Amino acid sequence: MEPLNLPHRVAIIGAGSWGTALAVHSARQGLEVTVWARKAEVAGHINNDRENPAFLPGLKLPASIRAVSDLGQALAGQKLVLAVVPSHVMRSMAAAMAPFVERGAVLVSASKGIEDESSATMVQILEEELRPKYGLELGAISGPSFALEVARGLPTAVTLAMRSRPMAKAVQSLLSAPVFRIYTSLDLVGVELGGALKNVYAIAAGICDGFSLGLNARAAMLPRALGEMSRMAVAMGANPLTLMGLSGMGDLILTATGDLSRNRKVGLRLGAGEKLSDILAGSREVAEGIRNARSVRNMALRHQVDMPMAREVYRVLYEDKEPRRAMVDLLTRRLKDELDPRYQSFGPNREMSG
Repeated sequence: MEPLNLPHRVAIIGAGSWGTALAVHSARQGLEVTVWARKAEVAGHINNDRENPAFLPGLKLPASIRAVSDLGQALAGQKLVLAVVPSHVMRSMAAAMAPFVERGAVLVSASKGIEDESSATMVQILEEELRPKYGLELGAISGPSFALEVARGLPTAVTLAMRSRPMAKAVQSLLSAPVFRIYTSLDLVGVELGGALKNVYAIAAGICDGFSLGLNARAAMLPRALGEMSRMAVAMGANPLTLMGLSGMGDLILTATGDLSRNRKVGLRLGAGEKLSDILAGSREVAEGIRNARSVRNMALRHQVDMPMAREVYRVLYEDKEPRRAMVDLLTRRLKDELDPRYQSFGPNREMSG
């Protein structure tokens, strides 16, 4: 099969830190880059000052990046579009994009989150709002990727999931670089869940570190968090091995331990005794784990998946439960086997007989 070819240009919908970082990377790849910014003043800074001071201050942007605040201009003639907006506005943005999206375009979500009301992933939202009418190829890109490091050209690896392997290969070829290595996957649900769920556990890790519980405690909670993530992935039809990769374990480790993580910072401040309302009042950028804690809790109830750590984060954020009480309740649960009973028949955990 002949490889698919895409034009050497891309539209990036969203001029936050991650959207700007992807624009910088794409420009370095020689692509013609158009960025849509919600605020005209942000587009003006990018075009006139070659900087986005609101989200990546001090970083000089390539001259080939063009910013607009008109969706029609951003999407005109574009065959590859990256949607990089906060998860809670993805549906309204998809509706706003609808009149301008080119038929047969490739639309890749680079946003990580779950919709509150429906528990839909970002690609599911795009599919509901756009795909039947426009015949779009949809995908999601996710993995351990702090925006600032990508913008600086530091080595990063991510996963791109699409239902069409040839199209995934085409996007991979266009956007990959030695310092931005893209792996492909057909497991859209697993890749999206990894990127969304890890935000909740990054808050839990921050609370743990805010209490100064030590490295042992953090190292214990991360694989237990991964276990919860994998259970949800299986319940939604994903491959649990996807959660062992970049979009699951990789992103969890980065977001739960990295100093650039907004979700970890929220947890640290909660663990230090600050109130969530005070934390939110002084924050410019969105910590997706706050919203996702409610979405994940609703998803767990809907699919009847046991997610005790995610449940306690929800109670801290939305029911004013004391973080220390939540930690104690987690640590004093009944003792159990490490592996899910469904997997006890494999390997050395198999019951001996005779």
